[in-house]
Amino acid sequence: MTRNAPLTLTVNGREVSRTIPPQMLLVEFLREELRLTGPHVGCDTTQCGCCAVHLDGQVVKACTVLAMQAQGHVVQTIEGMAGATLHPMQQAFIDHHALQCGYCTPGMIMTCIAVARDHAPLTEAEARRQLEGNICRCTGYNNIVAALLDGQARMQGGDDVSV
Repeated sequence: MTRNAPLTLTVNGREVSRTIPPQMLLVEFLREELRLTGPHVGCDTTQCGCCAVHLDGQVVKACTVLAMQAQGHVVQTIEGMAGATLHPMQQAFIDHHALQCGYCTPGMIMTCIAVARDHAPLTEAEARRQLEGNICRCTGYNNIVAALLDGQARMQGGDDVSV
């Protein structure tokens, strides 16, 4: 029998502490303990990317990370991306109709923000390649790729306030 263990980390700019089972996944911790329902569990096998969050600024699939691995680290979810206004990537998703059912959208946006930040400037072919770890079952990805490219341009234009 495994005992619960203390965990302290910073989520969306706020330090949080809980006592949790050591085998709890980060996505479970965010959804069940903190009620942050933006990260979704789409496949539970690391295939779809619906659970993508930023861990110390790097995009990770939260269904592949134990919550205890985030001890002392900084996690940012889709809920933490918007301030008084939407993040430029969120606005680009709206403007390019890159949202369909919305299930993949939080993970897709978190991935796009990291890709846009880390791979500038993107070509359309590179944007498509970078999104291979995220699955959208509703679209043909054209609108998502357009949103990624536009969101990157907006982020480079000084609109990026929370990456």
